[in-house]
Amino acid sequence: MASVVVTAPARLHLGFIDPDGSLGRRFGSLGVAIDTPQLVLEARTAPTVSVEGDLDGRVEPLLRRLLRHFALDQGVSIHCRETIPAHVGLGSGTQLSLAVATAVARLFKLDVTLAELARLTGRGRRSGIGVTAFARGGFILDSGGGKVSDIPTVIFRHPFPEEWRFVVVVPDLGEALHGAAEEKAFGQLASPPQEEVAAVCHVVLMQLLPSLIEKDLGSFGQALTAIQRIIGRWFAPIQRGTYATAMAEDILALMVAEGAAGGGQSSWGPAVYGLVGGAEIAWRLEARLREALERRGKVMTFTAGANNHGATVEGVSGQGSGGSRSEGAPRKGSPP
Repeated sequence: MASVVVTAPARLHLGFIDPDGSLGRRFGSLGVAIDTPQLVLEARTAPTVSVEGDLDGRVEPLLRRLLRHFALDQGVSIHCRETIPAHVGLGSGTQLSLAVATAVARLFKLDVTLAELARLTGRGRRSGIGVTAFARGGFILDSGGGKVSDIPTVIFRHPFPEEWRFVVVVPDLGEALHGAAEEKAFGQLASPPQEEVAAVCHVVLMQLLPSLIEKDLGSFGQALTAIQRIIGRWFAPIQRGTYATAMAEDILALMVAEGAAGGGQSSWGPAVYGLVGGAEIAWRLEARLREALERRGKVMTFTAGANNHGATVEGVSGQGSGGSRSEGAPRKGSPP
């Protein structure tokens, strides 16, 4: 009996560059893979299909679709040991889809790239952050969708400083936009002012990326906050404010007051984050946030460093290669 364990990182989506696509490439994204929370999925060949630990029922339909697509007449048993909270801005859907598809590909030695698996599972159509977070981790900038590739081309990927930490707060305010509601929301977006799109590009190129390479936390945080403020205005008519909740404004203000270099909202939220320069600072900030927010309802908080290697695949036995461990895509040819 073959078995495989896939471990995949969550991600923070740090914003879009040009939702209008006036130059022919729409969106363009910034993001970073993080080491907490993570998805840990064990799959093994079995007589039938079975799934354990899938909290929202997404795995079994996807698994059956993959088995039909590849004309596989053997079952697969999947156990989700750890999961990424769904629809809160941490990229759970892409990581889950790619992890299940990668597990099937590895179990049955399929000659398929990660890009092909992304297309098959419907991932990476708008943003390339999740696919590349799975493949390689790190800080990622993609150029949006164009005419050559349906998955956004990654134009910059760099290791995120190991010592930097995110403090993440997820208010229990229900699920963020996803699926058909998200598609509808993007269809309702007004074209952003071109001078603001130009301003985002300017900050990304001349402040955010150099600060990342030079490990200048203060400048990076300042640039990130400026980008988030501009992007928040674009999405304000849909999310009714710069951020998805009024509570997010209070949380981010408190983070900055307590020493965060900058912060923002991940994707549609409700997850918000602050960036600090070390683990101890992050733990102190998280404790301060818990204390301040204890009367504001149920709130999840955690600290996270970067994941700079992407997903790992290990523990293949039986039909597989016998205890191997690898990172990222099923084979070369996936997005960079």
